[in-house]
Amino acid sequence: MIDHQASLSFRRLGMLTICAVYFVILVGGIVRASGAGMGCPDWPTCFGQWIPPTSEAQLPENYQEIYAERGYKNTQFNPVKTWTEYANRLIGVSIGILIFLTAWASRIYLKSDKSVFYLALSVFFLVGFQGWLGSAVVASNLKPFMITLHMLLALFIVALLIYAIAKSQKASLQQIDTSQIPDSIKTIVICAMGLTLIQVAMGTQVREAVDFIAHEHKYIDREYWRDSFPIIFYIHRSFSAIILFTNLWICWKIYQTVDKNNLLIRCIYVLMGVIVTAIIAGITLDRLAVPPIAQPIHLLMANLIFGIQFFIYICLTYSSEKATP
Repeated sequence: MIDHQASLSFRRLGMLTICAVYFVILVGGIVRASGAGMGCPDWPTCFGQWIPPTSEAQLPENYQEIYAERGYKNTQFNPVKTWTEYANRLIGVSIGILIFLTAWASRIYLKSDKSVFYLALSVFFLVGFQGWLGSAVVASNLKPFMITLHMLLALFIVALLIYAIAKSQKASLQQIDTSQIPDSIKTIVICAMGLTLIQVAMGTQVREAVDFIAHEHKYIDREYWRDSFPIIFYIHRSFSAIILFTNLWICWKIYQTVDKNNLLIRCIYVLMGVIVTAIIAGITLDRLAVPPIAQPIHLLMANLIFGIQFFIYICLTYSSEKATP
């Protein structure tokens, strides 16, 4: 038997780690929206230093030539962008430490449920790979494909973390009463997750286009960016209605059939709040000249939507099983 206090500590640490990963996704979105992705043109150092410079005077006079020879043309030191990217890296290192602590704490499940430990350990190695991939993103000079792969891996890491924490609390989740919920709801939730992934994929294409437009406009004159938006933007915008109504149906069915103190009720409240926030952020991007703050919020909400949907699916799956002694 797992000690209750140890199990509770693992759950709290895991939840903290999940929140931290979402935070680093938000920070990564801020870095990209602000054009700070190449604020540090090398990795793991920044302009050849472990602690970045604060002024151009601290760099060699020919630093632009040096980085041009390395494949980074038009490198221009900007203290705000440099320290924004450096902060992103520091936060990423902090996430790595939290992931390690989560994996270490999961060893208590080696006797009762080894899969929890192996899931947590897999996340630890994936985060290491994610760190390497981050360096490859910099080395590629921010190629759109590499950025998208970096983001999708973060989404997968969060999903594994959610699964590991939920599996460690399986006995509790099995107590959720879902007897009145239609059997078809799990299938609809799977479809909703698929739709979300499609929407995220289209969103990455829109972001790549916006990055190109932003570069062409030198990150100014945002009021004119919308004129150059590709057709995928309008498909992405219209597809949000399908996302909204699919999740509304799921939330309504759950709301109708379970006790109001049920964990699933809290989940659907959060899910609808996140979806509405994502839509508002999208409308803001569309109608208010692509304000920088709206981009990372929109990205974060998309990741949260998938995470909550996945957790709801796990709850529905475990609650439909008979608790084992």
